[in-house]
Amino acid sequence: MGFFLETLLGGLMAGMLYSLVALGFVLIFKASGVFNFAQGAMVLFAALAMARFAQWIPQWTGIANPVFANVAAFLVAGLIMFAVAWAIEFLVLRQLVNQEGATLLMATLGIAYFLEGLGQTLFGNSIYKIDIGMPKDPVIAFDKVFEGGILVNQEDLIAALISAVLVALLSLFFQKTATGRALRAVADDHQAAQSVGIPLNRIWVIVWCVAGVVALVAGMIWGSKLGVQFSLATVALRALPVVILGGLTSVPGAIIGGLVIGVGEKLSEVYIGPLVGGGIEIWFAYVLALAFLLVRPQGLFGEKIIDRV
Repeated sequence: MGFFLETLLGGLMAGMLYSLVALGFVLIFKASGVFNFAQGAMVLFAALAMARFAQWIPQWTGIANPVFANVAAFLVAGLIMFAVAWAIEFLVLRQLVNQEGATLLMATLGIAYFLEGLGQTLFGNSIYKIDIGMPKDPVIAFDKVFEGGILVNQEDLIAALISAVLVALLSLFFQKTATGRALRAVADDHQAAQSVGIPLNRIWVIVWCVAGVVALVAGMIWGSKLGVQFSLATVALRALPVVILGGLTSVPGAIIGGLVIGVGEKLSEVYIGPLVGGGIEIWFAYVLALAFLLVRPQGLFGEKIIDRV
């Protein structure tokens, strides 16, 4: 029982990290109808900015305190992501209003490659380290309840808690603030929202800025775990099955989808993997997403679209 709970807990913590990346997809799609293939590049760009400024700020200021360096780097990287979000909306999306979905999709692909190249130009192409003080060593918990206890990775646990707090704050933002209600109105019907005076362009800038902050937090956590390298952009690919499972228009769906996929990956690898030779964790999420596309294309919480002709 202890080993099962250990595997389950590991899956839940991994699922929260998947949900964090998936939120970026959902936020932008809800507000603008754009499937943002640049989300992975935004995660990479944000992580690169934070890693490099955490190195540069002590050199510029002469203050060697790592807490000061990390906080200052986070704030600077956040401002950079705001600037990136504004530039994307002003230079790209605003020019492509009412264009076909395929056109917008190709535009986000172009943004992704541009951000990867810009990140390499500005910050270099080495592997960088983000050290925000999260403990790396695992601990044994509940050793008096289960024989041998449960092995808990402290870094994964803290990362999952950070993700959960951010998700809760975003939920409150969408439900309790006037801007959040305006965002939901735009998500429901662009034209109706415009007709009651909601400025569509300003809402899109806000959404991309929020997605930029989400990308920064995701990049900070994944960069701390894996190091900041250009393969970090592929983390977004792990979030694609999450948004398919939960639904492209649902913030709760991104959370539930991430948890389901995180737990499913771990349990299937541990209990089914030995029977088939292993490797299930690599493809489990994509097979599950394919099954949902066949039987419920809108996902668990997505809106079912009916076209009447």
